[in-house]
Amino acid sequence: QCNLTGWWENDLGSRMHVSTVDNQGNFSGEYHTAVSSAQKPIKPSPLVGSQHLDEDGQCTFGFTVNWKKFSDSTAVFVGQCFARDNGEEVLQTSWLLREKVDSQNDDWKATR
Repeated sequence: QCNLTGWWENDLGSRMHVSTVDNQGNFSGEYHTAVSSAQKPIKPSPLVGSQHLDEDGQCTFGFTVNWKKFSDSTAVFVGQCFARDNGEEVLQTSWLLREKVDSQNDDWKATR
């Protein structure tokens, strides 16, 4: 059964730490990104999220990362945890990043 609590690392070297997931599926933690287009040095950023506590353990989840320590952007991630036959847990995720833009006319380029 998948357990989001602990450290996770993606293919680009970004890491996140999920604190204990409560009995409602809510969690918090920190995201340590390895990639950024920001001009300031990268710093760990807070995350908050929620997961379904499914009986089969292959839960869906989502979380938000506020990059406020070094950027004016926010990212949201959604995904699912898969437990492989060998016991390994894998998270498959998709994300959206919203960067701050100077005007509504620039809105078209604000979300990646």
